[in-house]
Amino acid sequence: MGTNGVRFRRSSALTVAALIATIAAVPMLSLTPYLAILLVVPLFVALWSWRSGTDADESGITVRAAVGRRTIPWSDVAGVITEGGQVSAQLTSGRAITLPAVGAADVPRLVAASGKELGFESGSAVTDPR
Repeated sequence: MGTNGVRFRRSSALTVAALIATIAAVPMLSLTPYLAILLVVPLFVALWSWRSGTDADESGITVRAAVGRRTIPWSDVAGVITEGGQVSAQLTSGRAITLPAVGAADVPRLVAASGKELGFESGSAVTDPR
């Protein structure tokens, strides 16, 4: 991530809560090993909440999921849209990619990370990062 990059992540409280739920489920393994499946859900939630998010810098946007990531250059982004509390990147191909952990209030910082002067409208923000 460049010098003007920003990172958007989920609250670490979610990760801690999922880890506590995992630890609390461990004693159930003494009842039967088949209950080990109960450990998978909170462990996955912990991994997802710790890992998922959005990074943005001059080169583009990186969307991180629990087990993967996708980098989208700014040249492929037609705009940034807020809808119902979710923020999406509208791609030039017509597809929209949800930006995890980015809220409507974060749009100005996201746009500023592009390193360009961009205008946007609050509410249903649409920006042209090219």
